[in-house]
Amino acid sequence: MPPRVTIIDYGMGNLHSVSKALEHLECAAEITDDPARVREARRLILPGVGAFGDAMRELERRRLVEPLLDRVAAGVPLLGVCLGMQLLLETSEESPGVAGLGLIPGTVRRFRTDLKVPQMGWNTVRQVRQAPLFAGIPDESWFYFVHSFYVAPANGAGGAVAGVTDYAGEFPSVLWRDHVQATQFHPEKSQSLGLQMLRNFTRME
Repeated sequence: MPPRVTIIDYGMGNLHSVSKALEHLECAAEITDDPARVREARRLILPGVGAFGDAMRELERRRLVEPLLDRVAAGVPLLGVCLGMQLLLETSEESPGVAGLGLIPGTVRRFRTDLKVPQMGWNTVRQVRQAPLFAGIPDESWFYFVHSFYVAPANGAGGAVAGVTDYAGEFPSVLWRDHVQATQFHPEKSQSLGLQMLRNFTRME
């Protein structure tokens, strides 16, 4: 059985749907806001729904930022989902002046005002790198999105982009940098291929 997955609870996430998806895969999962448990984690998922600034303030208030960054520095695999993906970057247009986790250089940008936001529903992901998350998943597969902002990695971090999606122009929808990976879509809501992606994450070393 793969190592237990620790789902970080900062009060703003699709925690239980992620946990149920992992249970469906017969993978042990725990939901916690205890910094001590995060420091012991062997797999981490950072989910999230809501505003960038509120999320960072809650992570700080619950003293979860330092243990999370420590585990990533120690090589523990981390998966950011939706807002959790955006929190991996440095800043966001949604919350000026609020620093993100800074694991991937870049910012989070708002979709153009002439587009319908949030982007809500199914869309495809074009694979631009052979990331571990894509094992067993065909190119241009469909996944479920709900978001009004998108990540824009800095030029020097362009190699972090593993998958892109078109919404009146392409934006990064999958990131992969060392043992940090993230999806803008919700794998736990993306049926069999989303479950396959979560399975791939649980098998990462």
